[in-house]
Amino acid sequence: MGLAVLGVAGCLGAIALLQVPQLRQIQTRSQTASLQEIQRDLESERVRLNVLEQAPSLGFDNLIASWTFLNFLQYFGDEPVRSRTDYTLSPEYFDVILRRDPRFLSAYTFLSTSTAMYAGDPQRAIALTNEGLKHLSPTLPPDSHYIWRTKAIDELLFLGDAAAARQSFETAADWAEASGQPEGQSVASLSRQTATFLANNPDSSYAQFAAWMMVLTNAPDRRTRSTAADRIKALGGDVVPQPDGTFQIKPPPSD
Repeated sequence: MGLAVLGVAGCLGAIALLQVPQLRQIQTRSQTASLQEIQRDLESERVRLNVLEQAPSLGFDNLIASWTFLNFLQYFGDEPVRSRTDYTLSPEYFDVILRRDPRFLSAYTFLSTSTAMYAGDPQRAIALTNEGLKHLSPTLPPDSHYIWRTKAIDELLFLGDAAAARQSFETAADWAEASGQPEGQSVASLSRQTATFLANNPDSSYAQFAAWMMVLTNAPDRRTRSTAADRIKALGGDVVPQPDGTFQIKPPPSD
């Protein structure tokens, strides 16, 4: 067994040593390489992610998830390459990350942002979230109810499915109430209010404003904040940056 573990660790280490230079190569060449060269590099990256997805772990799941997430951050943050190509590898990273560690709660926000918003594949983002939710519970890990809220936002904003979003907000409320967390009751109340509003106003632009406001306040990066602010303004609201880095958000006129 010890030799097997060492063998797997060595295999994973070899993949890591190959993949990190590959990512750095993509970033270094982003200003000078041809689009064909970048696409070839990205295809190699896709192959490596497929290998990681299938590789046995023997206890290294959390390590693989964390390492893959760091690689994703390099990929997602390379704006020169992303502007010349796309974000289609984003769900492939999270297929590895959440398959290995579905309790990695921070990853779900990046999944939503990168896959639903930038890769334009909300169905895949929601499918990966649904798979991850099978391994979560109201109490383990703490704050799991927020994943249901993230899912609800994706369903509302990117699928236009108010009924599914309402159900997800209801489940978020149930989990928040059962979580035992200090803010659980307030999160539950807010989630139920949103669910009730969607039940009565499924086509409301104000509901979309509220969802984009949640995206803005929880955005993990500058591009997402900018996108959310633009969508809020398009709905008739306004976003005023404050000196402390927060935002004053003005709602649109009522429907």
